[in-house]
Amino acid sequence: MPADTRHDPRRASRSRVLALFGMLTLAALLLADLRILGPDPGRMLAAMAEGLLHPRVTDLAALAEAGGLTVAFALCGVGLGAGSGLLLAPFYRLWPVRAVCIAVRSIHELFWALLLMQVTGLSPLTGILAIGLPYAGIFAKVFAEYLDEADPAADRALPPATRPLVRLLYARLPLVLRDMANYTLYRIECGLRSAAVLGFIGLPTLGFLLESQFRQALYAEAAAVLGVYLALILPLRRWMRWPLVPLYLAASVWLLRGVEVPPMGSGVIWRFLTEDIVPAPLRQGDWAALPGWLGRIVEGQMLPGIWTTLVLSQVALGLTAVVAVICFPLIVPRVTGRIGAMLGHGMLVLGRTVPDYMLAFILLQILGPSMLPAVLALGLHNGAIVAHLLGRQSEGICATLRPDAPRGLTLWGYELLPRLFANILALLVYRWEIIVRDSAIFGLIGVATLGFHVDAAIQELRIDRALVLLSGMVALTLVIDAISRRLRHRLRLTSTPGVSRAVLPESLGADCIGAVR
Repeated sequence: MPADTRHDPRRASRSRVLALFGMLTLAALLLADLRILGPDPGRMLAAMAEGLLHPRVTDLAALAEAGGLTVAFALCGVGLGAGSGLLLAPFYRLWPVRAVCIAVRSIHELFWALLLMQVTGLSPLTGILAIGLPYAGIFAKVFAEYLDEADPAADRALPPATRPLVRLLYARLPLVLRDMANYTLYRIECGLRSAAVLGFIGLPTLGFLLESQFRQALYAEAAAVLGVYLALILPLRRWMRWPLVPLYLAASVWLLRGVEVPPMGSGVIWRFLTEDIVPAPLRQGDWAALPGWLGRIVEGQMLPGIWTTLVLSQVALGLTAVVAVICFPLIVPRVTGRIGAMLGHGMLVLGRTVPDYMLAFILLQILGPSMLPAVLALGLHNGAIVAHLLGRQSEGICATLRPDAPRGLTLWGYELLPRLFANILALLVYRWEIIVRDSAIFGLIGVATLGFHVDAAIQELRIDRALVLLSGMVALTLVIDAISRRLRHRLRLTSTPGVSRAVLPESLGADCIGAVR
């Protein structure tokens, strides 16, 4: 006789977590500034819609160059991150390696670029390192998971005296190369998003053109830039072929070498290492003033910035859950029909393809400088990602149903949603760290998150203060990572049927890659 699931402690724990999640989201909603502050949102939206419907190219050469450089930055940055992550993955279990990986990936590419610009200026090296450093931490984590989950049979077949490097190269790595390749392909898509966003701080990618044209109200030209971006990223699986990677990388290096780099002056690296990053009291030889200096930064900027970041990320996580639950059946033919599934598929692909920062910048022009543009951008972008994964899992569930099983909303509410409850929790827990990390960057567009204070410190050339604030971001990520792992272990989310390594943390793997088609 089947067990009574009403007394399943794991199910009860998940219900309590869901209730706590709802209460935290409600509290964050009450604290968040979600006002519409735009002077005339309707007129602005109409002007943008008119531009989107009638895209116009006025400088084809500049548009082509920006598109090429976007691809070049992405490929070189992802290549650096993947190579470094592969070298670090076998040692990821060691806490110093894991801590370094968490630290580098907890800082967003935009913050890395702002820091690196103090040394390397607006150079190709800035963009490559800004993408490569955080991606190295992400690749190390994901590749380590793949290696840990590899079938141990081949490893056990080797003689006991076999060296660890030989075991890695011949028994474990060949079993996961396909997964690694699929994930790297997905990361290239992420790299294209990151490279485009780096244009908002001055690097010559598509984001640079988009920002300048929006600020000049040239919405038709901005629509053309968006069209080129989508034309690059949507057919990624068509043009990104592994035998062509060496050719692509060579072309990328050639393109990046042609970028003009403003001079930075002599001794900039030495000054950065010996002066800029040294706390101000220590530069003046006043060690006694250091605690007070740190206390003022922590109390006046770090803690308020972290608080705002958490409020923003919690509201965005709540919106992510709502979008995911409502939208995942849109791509299931048994719910919406064949034509409806095609339209839903296109909508979700578009939602996950447009970077959240780019979407927030566009919404900011309409809604004004409150938390609302950032919340909408984060919720829609991450909700589309989670919805697409849940929709693909729903298709697998539907394949096991009888032909006379319910359809439409009845299928969604009484069959799919209950079965996917644990999967939804798992995906939201995994997206939590990412949403918090991304919430901080919206300080660059005026929201008073931790990134707002980091950007202000860098603009004032107070790099020492910016590093202290970024250490707060690293600490916050470490805490969230620990809570996330504890939740997954307590609720046994990683062992839930249907939640495989293909849909965990950032490793959306082949499932997410399939969504590009």
